[in-house]
Amino acid sequence: MNSYYVAIFTSQRTKHVSKGYASMTDEMVELARLQPGFISVESARDHEGHGITVSYWESLEAIQKWKENTNHQVAQQKGKETWYSKFNVQICKVVREYSFKGSD
Repeated sequence: MNSYYVAIFTSQRTKHVSKGYASMTDEMVELARLQPGFISVESARDHEGHGITVSYWESLEAIQKWKENTNHQVAQQKGKETWYSKFNVQICKVVREYSFKGSD
């Protein structure tokens, strides 16, 4: 695979338990999968509410279009108002990749 880009979203959830967070997360993942230039996404959150989501994209333009998606903007606003006490986004270019897969 040639070089590609990642959007790394790290966050801290608020103490406020809010209905709709899980369903909105699922909706955003499904919506992202439909975006031109989307490759894949991985996400994890610990028991203290620290989370990381890494989405993989073919281009910077694809990431920008995702950021500008109307439904995604609604989710971003809800996140700022209710779900997150803080978050950070990093956009990076992957120029090399390697991996290991051992036998189980």
